[in-house]
Amino acid sequence: MFTTEELQSIDRKYFTVIVADGYDVTLISNNTRHVWYIHNVELEDRNFCLVYHKHHINHPYRCGTLRRAIRDIKSHDEFQLNGRKPVYKH
Repeated sequence: MFTTEELQSIDRKYFTVIVADGYDVTLISNNTRHVWYIHNVELEDRNFCLVYHKHHINHPYRCGTLRRAIRDIKSHDEFQLNGRKPVYKH
């Protein structure tokens, strides 16, 4: 669970806070307008965060099969490595 201290430490000049509670934080970067969803997962021996990212608030977060996730990651990497220009496949 996120503590009150952790939640209060979020830089509200850098981020617009959409949700901030004990288990979920949703932020929008004021620089890129990208959306970040951070979910706190409690296990018996530790806590950790799952971080989800999307480029526009109205887009869905990625989900689906492992095959789809691998394809999306490779496509995203190709876009980034191509100078953030679309890669058109014939």
